[in-house]
Amino acid sequence: MSDPRLAVIERRFDKVGKVIAVSSGKGGVGKSMVATSLALNLRDQGYKVGLLDLDFTSPATHVILGVEGLYPEEEYGIIPPIAHGLRYMSITHYSLDEPAPLRGVDISNAIIELLAIIRWEKLDYLVVDMPPGISDATLDTIRLVPKLEFVVITTPSKVAYQSVRRLLILFKNLGISVRGVIENMVMKPGTDIRSDLAKIEIDYIGELAYCDELEEAIGDPARLAETSFYKKIGELSPKII
Repeated sequence: MSDPRLAVIERRFDKVGKVIAVSSGKGGVGKSMVATSLALNLRDQGYKVGLLDLDFTSPATHVILGVEGLYPEEEYGIIPPIAHGLRYMSITHYSLDEPAPLRGVDISNAIIELLAIIRWEKLDYLVVDMPPGISDATLDTIRLVPKLEFVVITTPSKVAYQSVRRLLILFKNLGISVRGVIENMVMKPGTDIRSDLAKIEIDYIGELAYCDELEEAIGDPARLAETSFYKKIGELSPKII
């Protein structure tokens, strides 16, 4: 018997223009910071924007935004609350800051339930902070969410890029749309990653220099907007959207 929630999910995205999934091959590369900064930059440009945190293992967008005590309204589903001008949803609305000890079918069920009950209003862009790597949560999101276009984050680290490369090959094999790769935390510009991306026919969106202002800006979007990192995301955004 088919799950009736699956038919509901596609309708939940009827009013959403584009869905930009920010992903990475592994954790610790700045994926959540890029996703949050991109959503806020698009808001600054006058777009109606949503931010959905689907990183069940280490959700971080609520920390970056400084969101506390914010909960969705319930009305024939749930309506994402507004946080700093964004329609914002995260698993932390329900799990708070407690870890979610889910695996296998439980992860799939949690993602299906969350996607089926969220009522998105008319949005130009929905930015999704994805779980890192090639996981059940990643594959389920690809299967369930329509109109997904991926932006993949790496660092100059060879280890980080090799995990990203595997993810990119998977996306190509599945016919998933990839807008390109952003190289984050760059301290010494190089060409190795962009030349390898050219070989596998993936666009190099650009690089983000290491920014020592970021840590102090966490939890304060106004301060984040003054950082060189945030401003560079704004410069790169036309290549992403």
